[in-house]
Amino acid sequence: MQPDVSTTASTAATSERDRKQLAACVRLLHMEGLLTYNGHVSLRVPGSDAFVIHALVDSRSEISPERLLTVTFDGDVLDAPQDARPPSEYPIHAEIYRARDDVGAVAHVHSEHAIAFTLVEGIELRALRCDALDWADGVPIHVDPTRIKTAEQGRALSATLGAGSAALLRAHGAVLAAPSVIELFKICVQFEENARAQLLASRLGQVAPLTDAELTALRESHPPEFRAHYARKIWRYYVSQGRAAGIIPEDWVEDLQ
Repeated sequence: MQPDVSTTASTAATSERDRKQLAACVRLLHMEGLLTYNGHVSLRVPGSDAFVIHALVDSRSEISPERLLTVTFDGDVLDAPQDARPPSEYPIHAEIYRARDDVGAVAHVHSEHAIAFTLVEGIELRALRCDALDWADGVPIHVDPTRIKTAEQGRALSATLGAGSAALLRAHGAVLAAPSVIELFKICVQFEENARAQLLASRLGQVAPLTDAELTALRESHPPEFRAHYARKIWRYYVSQGRAAGIIPEDWVEDLQ
């Protein structure tokens, strides 16, 4: 299928700053163990049916803006290095973007602690921490444990995610969605932190998730503008950690502020 000319032209809307943020997000999630040799992160191209994603075989620890691909929702590659092709699970990203105009960035991660909640019966991943508002209404589990390689599978996963920000894939991993790369990074980190907290708490006794009253109080004390500020605070902290570890190049830093 030939991509639409208007879609191709709109890829210019993805700036160098956007691409550096996406590459930095991938590197930092790898630093945190949320991406390894698998997993992928993407960024919607504004005003088009396309997104930017890293190549299938590129090491997540070395992703660079120059190695990113632009792919349509139908899987046509609009812009890519000659030897690069998108991850086989690109329909995860395509179908979530297609269904959700509010989503600007998507991640598929293999969170070690979160995956555990797909492997036992009768125990749900719950909102335990004060920063777990993004999935306070629950985390659905997608029952298909296989790789999401077709549009049909992508649509089914998108339906499982619904209007939420997180879904688990049975014996596989997690999918997270957010308006921006920076907010997506925050959700990825806090999703795994919350799963780890629940596993630790379960060793001590009966887990006590946040109550409806506590969640209401947290929502009132954490309005959207505060949560956006907090996402940027987390992002800056991890960027500084990445710089110190030599993971984030110095010439990227200005575009990551």
